[in-house]
Amino acid sequence: MTAVTKAVGQDKKALDTPALIVDLDAMEESIARIARTCRERGVGWRPHTKGQKTPEIVHKEMEAGAIGVTCAKLGEAEVMADAGIKDILIANQIVGPAKIARLMTLLDRADVIVAVDSASNVAELDAAAARHGKKLRVVIEVDIGMKRAGVAPGAPVLALADVIAGHAGLVLAGLMAWESHAVRIADPAEKERVVAAAIALLTESAAACRARGHPIKIVSCGGSGTFPYCIRQPGITEVQAGGAILCGNYYRTEQHLDFPCALTVLATVTSSPTPTRIVIDAGIKAMSTDGALPVPLGIPEMRSLRISAEHSTIELKDPSELPSIGDRLELVAGHSDSTVNLHEEIAAVRRGKVEAIWRIAGRGKIR
Repeated sequence: MTAVTKAVGQDKKALDTPALIVDLDAMEESIARIARTCRERGVGWRPHTKGQKTPEIVHKEMEAGAIGVTCAKLGEAEVMADAGIKDILIANQIVGPAKIARLMTLLDRADVIVAVDSASNVAELDAAAARHGKKLRVVIEVDIGMKRAGVAPGAPVLALADVIAGHAGLVLAGLMAWESHAVRIADPAEKERVVAAAIALLTESAAACRARGHPIKIVSCGGSGTFPYCIRQPGITEVQAGGAILCGNYYRTEQHLDFPCALTVLATVTSSPTPTRIVIDAGIKAMSTDGALPVPLGIPEMRSLRISAEHSTIELKDPSELPSIGDRLELVAGHSDSTVNLHEEIAAVRRGKVEAIWRIAGRGKIR
């Protein structure tokens, strides 16, 4: 038994720090809420794993009713397949001999779908599938406003669908898009308008493909930041919201979600050189700062938070004797997606007690 696993059954403050913690009650509440909403709307839930990276969490989502998972990278998909997840969408283009060879191997143990947005990539995927005697499902990525990857809606989608239909090694499963340009809109009515307009471009493209004779089964979209709105749009078949189940400060303050924050970092106060200054042993190597800062819990009113490599410095508004050196301090993760990727394991905690320690198997899977 390692020092980490010895913490199972103990109070979370027994964890060595910095420690990543997920509150099971909060996370399971969010999983249940998303799964229930999808069932009520008749839409499949394919949670994105880029911000979870932990098979034990994904299995909870599958048990709640998820139809499969979405992965950002091939390496993440390999981790999920190793954990027994079979229906996997890689929401990215798989390009080049090395990655395509891995993809063909992955097809032996999972039903993988990949995104495409070019005829050249379609051709190289088809050639590999033919060499290996396999069929590969693909979805066309459509740019509905994100301005990253994807073909334009309408005629360009139809043109690529026609190209895919001419390749025997590929099966056109559907279309995929991400209305990310709407996530930071604060006004609910305006956000709903922008989301509806963007997704209409996707569903209209799907209808045009069907009219051309292409059997479009999947119309996939939607992240956590647009979940309350995308789930209501007619014509979609699945949503990819995943980050909401951990919901760091970024999701609440920048994407305006009302899900509970389930992800925290436990730190130790290592110095208190003045009555208003607290130094803890968690810095940017334990807590990401992209998008939003972490939020310390249970301390007097804070004037500022400064985060360096291995430490964070908290300046209080007024002098205080607490917290003192050796005390444990918990902080809500700033951006939960990128904070998870900094840690090797996550402590699953229920009502203050460590229930399990999970390895973050998808950590560092950037290829």
